[in-house]
Amino acid sequence: MAGRQSLGRRFGWLWAAYAVSTFGTRLAFDAFPLIAILALDAGTTQVALLAAAGLAVGAVAAVPLGPWVEFRRKRPVMVTMDLLRCAVLLTVPAAYALDLLSFGQLLVVSVVVAAADITFTAASGAYLKSLVPPEHLLVANGRFESTLWTATMLGPPLGGAAIGMFGPVMTVLADAVSYLLSAVGIKAIGGKEPAPARTADAAAPRAGLRAAEVLDGWRFILRDPAMRPLFFNTVLVNGLIMAAAPPLAVLMLGPLHFAPWQYGLAFALPCLGGLIGSRLARPLVARFGQRPVLLWVGALRVCWPVGLAFVGPGVPGLVLVMVLEFVLITCMGVFSPVMATYRLERTPADRVVRTLSAWSVTGKGTTAAMTAAWGLLAGATGARPAIAAAGVLMLATPLLLPWRDRAPLARKPQQSTGAPTG
Repeated sequence: MAGRQSLGRRFGWLWAAYAVSTFGTRLAFDAFPLIAILALDAGTTQVALLAAAGLAVGAVAAVPLGPWVEFRRKRPVMVTMDLLRCAVLLTVPAAYALDLLSFGQLLVVSVVVAAADITFTAASGAYLKSLVPPEHLLVANGRFESTLWTATMLGPPLGGAAIGMFGPVMTVLADAVSYLLSAVGIKAIGGKEPAPARTADAAAPRAGLRAAEVLDGWRFILRDPAMRPLFFNTVLVNGLIMAAAPPLAVLMLGPLHFAPWQYGLAFALPCLGGLIGSRLARPLVARFGQRPVLLWVGALRVCWPVGLAFVGPGVPGLVLVMVLEFVLITCMGVFSPVMATYRLERTPADRVVRTLSAWSVTGKGTTAAMTAAWGLLAGATGARPAIAAAGVLMLATPLLLPWRDRAPLARKPQQSTGAPTG
């Protein structure tokens, strides 16, 4: 209880805002593909284009926003991104009601939402670093992680039921409302957030952005001896996990004849592992240290997906998927908050937004490219070889973890006035 009180009321509002928007997003999981299929008679190519192009183009659109947000107050940016997502999502049920909905509109909305997601996440990371004392960052990130997995466990089944009862646009409407409530929660945080001071090399305001500013997040990541391998590791692991998901869905729902509810159950129940892992992160770091947990859990998390290539029909196959997913998600539940805390600790306050933006942009772009590539691979070789290929490649990713960097993971405080203190 003391740990909860130590984070304060203002963090409580930030956490509540995150929770409501995350539940809204998970409730609307796969809503756009379903709308495209059910309302617009879209084919496989169009659905794949919607999924990949939204991420890729949204990521590109978000690139110049990182340096623009860096030296501005973060809360107004977060509120603006919430309201923007709310507004564009509301156009979908409105157009559907007027029989004006088009595939092009879904594509534009997905791009805008993806760009706003990246910008919001980067701004919120910088704001969290200023709001929570360094010794409580892992606790805060653990709470976000547990909320994410709770929403992932409950949201899609409830969203599926809502779609069955009210139609596919109802969950999009709920998602839009969740962003509105998130904006209200962020406004309720209160307190004055001073404008971040510019560093010496960025002291003079300019109408435009230099290329160096746009690329500064990547430059910082690639020059840091520990961040660089961790960056490549997380981007590749996440991309490979997501790339194998469509072939696995095709395999389970097609040749193996699992019912849709069984498929949903296979991925909903293992999310309990995310709750367990997020709770274990802090005591494991306290006992073994940040570095060992980051390295060994980071390696352990990739040992399981290759087993999904061997899933068979019936109850044994369903149990195999659930066990493998449970162990994978438990490891991710430990790894993610530890990694997020380490990343914030190691990043200077006046580069947090640009660094997180670069990380997110690369992650989303890589996921989009790998998803498209694995779709082609599955079409050429079949679902099982594609799943196996992703799993085998994942087994090599622990080589990219920062094993050789013997310096402390937490960077010493740097002389910087860029962090907001409100």
